[in-house]
Amino acid sequence: MLEIGNQYNEEFSISQEKVEIFAQISGDDNPLHLDADFASSTPFKKPIIHGFLGGSIFSKILGTKFPGPGTIYLKQILDFKRPMYADNLYEAIATVKELNRDKHTATIETNIYDKSNGKMVVTGEAVILNSEKI
Repeated sequence: MLEIGNQYNEEFSISQEKVEIFAQISGDDNPLHLDADFASSTPFKKPIIHGFLGGSIFSKILGTKFPGPGTIYLKQILDFKRPMYADNLYEAIATVKELNRDKHTATIETNIYDKSNGKMVVTGEAVILNSEKI
């Protein structure tokens, strides 16, 4: 059963191969994500991960780990603070901020940090439904 303040942390990285698969699935083939030569001429200097691909770690966390199976996403807000790069190590942190046990919903703070420098790269908030764990 979730409680306010409960937290789940997961380290992860995303390969360039997964970026390419996401581009195929989503249809977002912006060269900023796929072409090192193109990206070198941008402020990022190398290809960046699609924002929603990086944020998708929370689908895995909420649906399989915290609170886990049976979870239904109702809402997700994401604010992309800094770029994410393939093969860098990141840490996703999900923290319970609010609970409504009558409606079986929870508001979860969703943040991602770059492990190399501790800087936040993504911040957000999810609202989920889980009738067995909330």
